[in-house]
Amino acid sequence: MQPLRFKDVAVTPGNSKWAASIRREKAIYKKKDDIRSEFSRDYNRILHSKAYRRLKHKTQVFYATQNDHVCTRIEHVTHVASVSYSIANYLGLNTELTNAIAIGHDLGHAPFGHEGEYILRKIVMDEMGESFWHEKNSLFFVDRLETLPDLTNKDHNLNLTYAVRDGIISHCGEVNENAIFPRQELIRLEDIERPNQYAPFTWEGCVVKIADKISYLGRDIEDALTLKILDKGQIAELSEIVAGIKKVKVWQINNTILMNDFVINLCRMSTPEKGILFSEKYLELINSVKNFNYKHIYRHKRLEYYGRLASLVINSIYSALAALYGPKNKLISTLDQQEKIYPSLIGAFKYWLMKYSDIDLEERKTTKFGNQLVYDINNEKDYKMAILHYISSMTDHFAMKLFGELTRF
Repeated sequence: MQPLRFKDVAVTPGNSKWAASIRREKAIYKKKDDIRSEFSRDYNRILHSKAYRRLKHKTQVFYATQNDHVCTRIEHVTHVASVSYSIANYLGLNTELTNAIAIGHDLGHAPFGHEGEYILRKIVMDEMGESFWHEKNSLFFVDRLETLPDLTNKDHNLNLTYAVRDGIISHCGEVNENAIFPRQELIRLEDIERPNQYAPFTWEGCVVKIADKISYLGRDIEDALTLKILDKGQIAELSEIVAGIKKVKVWQINNTILMNDFVINLCRMSTPEKGILFSEKYLELINSVKNFNYKHIYRHKRLEYYGRLASLVINSIYSALAALYGPKNKLISTLDQQEKIYPSLIGAFKYWLMKYSDIDLEERKTTKFGNQLVYDINNEKDYKMAILHYISSMTDHFAMKLFGELTRF
C-alpha cells in the first residue's frame, strides 16, 4: 500500500476548499498564545461541551446493561475518532478535522439510542408534520444549543467551522454504495432535508462517514456475544459470514479483528480517482455483517421490550410538558406551580426555556447566557420543539429519573 495518496486533496492551507472549510458563522475570540489550528479548536470546543459529556450515559444498542464493558454512545464516538484517525493519517488527510467531526457527530442523539430517535421522529411528524433525524439534530445542537463560556464567563454558541458542521450532518453511516466522493458545492447545511441527501464537502468527512459504519458493526457483535443474546444457530451463521475473509473461531470474533481488516482494505483500495471504497469482497462482507446485526441483534426480542419502555418514557415526558402550554404570563405561573410537584422535570425545563427562549428576557439579563435565542414562546410550535430538543438532550438515566418523578406519589 502506498501511503499519503490523498495528501494533495487534504483540507489544508492551499486547498481550494480551505477558506470555506474554516469559515465560522461569526468571528471567534482567540488567545494571544493559542497554538491550535481552527479544527483543533473545534475538537476542544466539542470535547468541553456538556452534550459530549452526556454521551457516556446514552445507549448505543443495549440499554441499562449491568456490564461496565458494554458500549455506550461516548465509546462509540471514540471508536469513530480512532478509526477515522488511522485512515486519514495513512491516506494523508487532515486528522485534526476527522477528530473534530468524529467526536461531534452524535451530539444530538436521543436517549435510548436509535429507538429514542424513532420515537421522537414520530412525535415530530404527528405534531408538526416535519422530520426528525439525529444527524440534523446534531447540527442543530452544535449550531444553536451547545454553549461554552468565553473569557468573561459568558455563555456563547459553539460556532464551529463549516467543514466540521458539514461532517456532522453528513455522517450518516448507513452507506450501501461503494466509492464515496466529496461534493464540490458549498450549500446551506440547515437546508438539508434527509439523511444521505448530500455527500460530505471534504474527503475527511467521507472518511468519518465510513468509519462510523466500521466502528459500530463489530462492536455491537462483540457486545451481543458478551451479553449472550445470540443462540448457537446465529453464532454459526456469523462464523460462516466472517470465514470468507478470516479463518477465526467464533469466540475470536471481536471488534479489533473486524475493524482492522476493514481499515486495511479501505486504505489499500482508496484513491482520489476511485474514491473512498472497499474491495468488492469486503463491501459484500460489511453489508453481510450489517444484515446479520439487523436481523439478530437490533431486532432482538429483548430490544423490542426495551423499545416499549423507551416509548412510554419519552411520550410521557413530552405529553406532560406539552399539556402545560399557554400564554407567556400564564405559562410562567403554571411552570412555577408544577415545579413544586415535579422539581427535576420542571426545574430543568425552566432552565432550558430561560436559556433558549424569550420566556423572561428581563430575568435572562441577570444570567450568564449570551447565546442566541431559539424559541418564540408565543408560538406553540416553538414551545413543542423546545420540549423535543430538551428530551433529545437527555441521558437515559435522566429520562428515567423524570419518568419516575411523573409516576411516583
